[in-house]
Amino acid sequence: MNTELPEPLDVIAVGAHPDDVEIACGGTLAKLVLQGYRVGIIDLTDGEPTPLSTGPEARLKEAQKAAEILGVHVRETLELTNRRLFDSFENRVALATLFRKYRPQVVLGLAGKTPMASPDHWQAMQITDAAVFYSRLTKWNDQFSNTEPHTIKKQIWYPLGFGSLNYPEGSGQFVVDISDTLEQKLASIRAYESQFPPEKKRVFRLVESQNSLLGTSAGFEAGELFICSTTLGVRDLVQTVCP
Repeated sequence: MNTELPEPLDVIAVGAHPDDVEIACGGTLAKLVLQGYRVGIIDLTDGEPTPLSTGPEARLKEAQKAAEILGVHVRETLELTNRRLFDSFENRVALATLFRKYRPQVVLGLAGKTPMASPDHWQAMQITDAAVFYSRLTKWNDQFSNTEPHTIKKQIWYPLGFGSLNYPEGSGQFVVDISDTLEQKLASIRAYESQFPPEKKRVFRLVESQNSLLGTSAGFEAGELFICSTTLGVRDLVQTVCP
């Protein structure tokens, strides 16, 4: 077994591109850090090329700045290809190898397709789903840089996009209270100056209004929606529904 593994992470959020995670669940990641959990982000691609960016190096600097704003402990970018991201054995293995390296308890991944937006998002969901399974496979360590199997306890999906209020089906939906970290989330998105110049300021209104709507639906000032991949069990009904 590799004795040089880093300290485990409690939660890893996976996105197709830098800024996916910030837009969808940045407030939750910031809140998890404040609660004392070790949090990481894995971007499957560097997100480039894009119209206003000067290239991958600049985009990666923006991603690192965003991560620092959220306070996450680790951010890694896989060298998969933006705009040509496909679910393949090699891409599944690449992500599963990082899961084995960081040994998270929970993985947050994209939920379903994003019509009129990048098809990379749908491919990222399939890659993440498969990598969660691959992470725990035994007698196959040579496929994963000789890392040991790791079983991820829970996989949760996050929806991305504003074009529809219809979300993929799962075993239940819940909203995380991000009232105290909404501004932190918005600041992390603003770190992507190449993606959100002044003429795209409507994006921030969309994010804030969606988080306000979701929060209000659950009795919070702001919230982020998640979808369970398996049934979510409750041990204390009263504490769960009346925190």
